[in-house]
Amino acid sequence: MDVVIMMGSKSDMAVMEKAADILKGFGVSFEVHVASAHRSPSRVAQIIGKAHGAGVKIFIAAAGLAAHLAGVVASHTDRPVIGVPMDGGPLQGMDALLSTVQMPGGVPVAGMAIGSHGAKNAAYMAVRILALSNPELAEKNRRFIQEQATAVGS
Repeated sequence: MDVVIMMGSKSDMAVMEKAADILKGFGVSFEVHVASAHRSPSRVAQIIGKAHGAGVKIFIAAAGLAAHLAGVVASHTDRPVIGVPMDGGPLQGMDALLSTVQMPGGVPVAGMAIGSHGAKNAAYMAVRILALSNPELAEKNRRFIQEQATAVGS
């Protein structure tokens, strides 16, 4: 397995399906889990432990409001963690964005945009990271980038 997508709530699923669809399109293996850093921290740790045993290379963690999931995941792994702040709440995701990107030194989380664009970019970032050691995936990614350029008339 290459990627684990985690989200703090089932309500995040509609947004994070965009990341799953992109990973599927590139042929990247992944699993999806709902686990909260606050409401089910032992489940978060259990998922990370099992993922390590399965050879996971990257974690994508999505959460809203206080959005501690990506940081908690990063504190339990040496693998790259990509954080996706979810929109909503009284601050429309700004609180989640700051919680995701304001990590202490030594606990890195790559922060994406708030909401669906962040979910998509998390998947594309995972593809780029995996492509560093996978020539076939690298070629698929190069074709995707070229298709994007062609679509806008470059």
